[in-house]
Amino acid sequence: MSEPSPPVAQARRGGLPAWLAPRAGGPDGEGAGSHASSTWLVETTLLVLAAVLLATATINDVARQVAINHRLVADERTWRHYTGHDYRNITIDQQTLGVGSQRELLCGNTSPGPPDARTQVCLAIWGATVNGLRGVHGGWYLRPYTLDLPSRRFGCFGAAGAGMCRR
Repeated sequence: MSEPSPPVAQARRGGLPAWLAPRAGGPDGEGAGSHASSTWLVETTLLVLAAVLLATATINDVARQVAINHRLVADERTWRHYTGHDYRNITIDQQTLGVGSQRELLCGNTSPGPPDARTQVCLAIWGATVNGLRGVHGGWYLRPYTLDLPSRRFGCFGAAGAGMCRR
């Protein structure tokens, strides 16, 4: 019983190609000596470290996105509370006041109608969420069907609106 016959060895390997089949040799089938077991240990350690890194990055990204979603829900609630309109089509801009600044600009119609078809009020909102609302620090109005550019804003109000409208 020294070596199995080639058909038995081929069946035991499951018909794998030669480059994919286990190496002959030591007791673990990976070659002779301790070199094979230390290679296995290094590979396993690297795979575990990569898995921990990916899990940490995933958890961090999910937690960040959940915080952003909670903040945006509070922003919409603040806009509805401040304007007295229960509209659902509100645009939220996170870039005008600074990417990553946690300062949002929310614009919505001042009267019922399709999005952007009526005069819009834009509110600059930032700060901590208190009782489901965030602080309104100013804003401006926009005419229907216009882009939010300083030259097209009018009726600026509050500290955030200072200097944001044309003169």
